[in-house]
Amino acid sequence: MKFDPPLTQGTLVKRYKRFLADIVLQDGTELTVHCPNTGSMKNCNEAGSTVWISDSGNPKRKYRHTWELVSVGNGAIAGINTGRANGLVREAIAAGQVPELDGYDVIRSEVKYGAENSRIDLLLESAAARCFVEIKNLTLGEGDIGYFPDAVTERGRKHLRELEAMVQQGHRAVLFFCVQHSGVTVARPADHIDPKYGAALRQAHAAGVEVMAWQCDLSAQEIVIARPLPVQL
Repeated sequence: MKFDPPLTQGTLVKRYKRFLADIVLQDGTELTVHCPNTGSMKNCNEAGSTVWISDSGNPKRKYRHTWELVSVGNGAIAGINTGRANGLVREAIAAGQVPELDGYDVIRSEVKYGAENSRIDLLLESAAARCFVEIKNLTLGEGDIGYFPDAVTERGRKHLRELEAMVQQGHRAVLFFCVQHSGVTVARPADHIDPKYGAALRQAHAAGVEVMAWQCDLSAQEIVIARPLPVQL
């Protein structure tokens, strides 16, 4: 996923009202930008952090620029735009870069499914099989450990229940952590933040839901899914 034009660097002043952030560009220009992340953004919204923003090129947008990346210490970068994760994973699967999810003929996005009125992020289909892929954007790093979620998520548990039900119906189901954090080496459920989610994830995995994590390489020029990470449940 390439950025055209490349991202612009600045410094975070503050994030507020969930969807907004004030930044200062390197030339001193002050901007209010869109923050495309409704989560807590734990460890990703410290004032004074280096950030990178994209430019929509649309002067009619109330907030023309979007916050994309943030420096999170020790040279690591995190991608806070949760809307990028699905496209990154779809792009990687379509290119055959995720061997575990190769061999399907069709990839569909945001397909309605399940008993709890859900939409699956990606539905992979072939003549003989269907694979339901739920994607989660992982940005919380503590040391070299990446955690999900960064806040209590009932919605996340609902998605696990839906995936588990698909396995019971004879389909393949995958929880895919898109790790937009360059400084972690392993992915884990954040039991210290949402123990119910951790328990639900382990239950779903025991019932046959596959859990995988792939780490992205992030820069002002592009984001690409680069390598698998171990998942410790």
